[in-house]
Amino acid sequence: MRKSLMIGAVAAWVAGTSPAWATDTALDEYVVTASRAKESITEVAAAVTVIDAEVIENSSAKDLGELLSEKGGVQVLQYPGALSGITIRGFSTESHGNDLMGHVLILIDGRRAGTGNAAKILTKNIERVEIIKGPAAVQYGSAAMGGVVNVITKKGDAKPTVYVEAKGGSAHYREFASGASGQVGKFDFSAAVSHSEEGDYETGNGTKYNNTGNDGILHASINTGFEFLPGNRIGLIYTAFDADKVGNPGYITENDPDNYKDSENSSYDLTYDGVNASESLAWKARWFGGNDKDSWIDPDPTSGYVSSQETDSKGAQAQISWAGETFGLTTGVDWVDYDIDATWDPKKTNFSNTAGFALAKAKLLDNKMIITGGARYDHYEVEVSGGQGRDESDDDMNPSLGVVYNVSKNIKIRANVAEAFRMPSAKELAYDHTTPGSTWSGVFYPGTHYVGNPDLDPEKSRTYEVGMDVNAGGMRSALTLFTTDFEDKIVSAVNDDGDSTWENLGEATISGVEGDVSYTIGDLFGAWELRPYAAVTYLYEFKDDETDKDLQKVADTTVSGGISLTDLDGFFADLSVSYLSSQKVTDHQFKTKEEVTLASVTVSNLTITKRVISTDTFGTLSLRGEVKNIFDEDAAYIQGYPIPGRQFFAGVTWSY
Repeated sequence: MRKSLMIGAVAAWVAGTSPAWATDTALDEYVVTASRAKESITEVAAAVTVIDAEVIENSSAKDLGELLSEKGGVQVLQYPGALSGITIRGFSTESHGNDLMGHVLILIDGRRAGTGNAAKILTKNIERVEIIKGPAAVQYGSAAMGGVVNVITKKGDAKPTVYVEAKGGSAHYREFASGASGQVGKFDFSAAVSHSEEGDYETGNGTKYNNTGNDGILHASINTGFEFLPGNRIGLIYTAFDADKVGNPGYITENDPDNYKDSENSSYDLTYDGVNASESLAWKARWFGGNDKDSWIDPDPTSGYVSSQETDSKGAQAQISWAGETFGLTTGVDWVDYDIDATWDPKKTNFSNTAGFALAKAKLLDNKMIITGGARYDHYEVEVSGGQGRDESDDDMNPSLGVVYNVSKNIKIRANVAEAFRMPSAKELAYDHTTPGSTWSGVFYPGTHYVGNPDLDPEKSRTYEVGMDVNAGGMRSALTLFTTDFEDKIVSAVNDDGDSTWENLGEATISGVEGDVSYTIGDLFGAWELRPYAAVTYLYEFKDDETDKDLQKVADTTVSGGISLTDLDGFFADLSVSYLSSQKVTDHQFKTKEEVTLASVTVSNLTITKRVISTDTFGTLSLRGEVKNIFDEDAAYIQGYPIPGRQFFAGVTWSY
């Protein structure tokens, strides 16, 4: 049945796109994520989705997680309390901790964000979001199995501008934001800051979900630089997220009234980008650092607790790219270092990774055929401090190979095969600790001895994919078929001595089809422009190879679609619909530990923006209205954590 649906989807896409192939609009967009250097989309063998600044600005999304659910065609695991994970092709980020333990990687301007929680990433001051759907280990290292989400911040240009905006709505939501961008001589800047707070929301069935609000969430982003020579820029990028007393309600059936979470994430980048006069040679150097911390607080005076996990990270990147007429090469080195400290763990862990990579490109047949290939070597060292903790090290090598053939200016076919990996953590490799025993109801229970396994291999995947991109007239579309073999999954186990440890046991196969399509209809009723759009992922196979059962927390169908309308003169409306099919999960809410089905979710959002005043003297004033979850869907992305019901928002923006 699943394969029949997949074949039908392919046939429908081909039928829908074929009549437009004869038009004469080139695939001329440029991206930077696929090869770590600026390149035309006509030369990219991977499946890439781009969410541009206009779409981001007119979306109702408050953070990256909501944006990807609404516009990215990826599965989002959304909890109350500023917590969102991302699932691409059946692989997910580690939303509760650092990005080392995930299988999808979030980047900020091409370097690791240090968190798997997409709710910590601001949607303001973003130029674009580029999504690689599929492995990107050669480019970015560990955890880039299912895909990579690269958040690219704005750089100021042209005349300086400023804006101030205010927004309010359901659940006592209040938000204030401001920003500025521009260029003065050789100095450029772009910055945004926002502060929001909200109360508890109601679910789609009208139930008040207590303790789902917050006392305040601060987002900030700045990208500034100085071009000291033509094409040579030094820059500083800073991002911050600070959430105060975010409700931690637990399952709605339990709905804890007072537990809360404080959450922080901050990072800085010092960058140097250069290019020669002919732009055939480009180079980049970067030093970055960051801190990611979550604290969970139970304020009960008798049974309360405070627990936290903090990750301090730092790293460096250096690369050089040469682009000739028929051959190109990008090569460089990466280094990252993570220090992880958790209150529930008596031992601190350190993870250090040094890597070298090379990505080559050859252009053949009058540049119609492009062959890309790459390889990356990673050496990593881990350390568990204190007690009987150990030091361990290991190495890993991953290749990729892609072929692109541009049938015409409008049509590109592509094929790609790539390996990816997730390195074992310090605990999985080198832990050695016995938890203290405890007494419960008069019975003493001894502690558990955890022992790391130094023989662990990295988790590995190999993905094969083929696809076609078509850009014809007002239509842009892409179709990708893929299959991934996943092996050496690290799972908890018990060794021969009865100690708790970790072993390479799990294997899985994930196969599916992805499609992206949009069509811009211009000159509608005069100057109006209409654009329907959709991004769909359908997995027709996602099973555990040993049990032959479908993987849990994976939806077979994910859809982000909608329609936008603009008069190109200050009016913009967008109606979006996101759909997530049902999925199998383990019942933790009612403690049965049985496998249950989490129902499908369909959420529709509407945003309307209208410029009402525009003068050279006083600037521009725009009004904005939003309706989220229009049809009051009573649903949950995570079992026991229902999403907000219908909500209304209104705002005003002044810019000059």
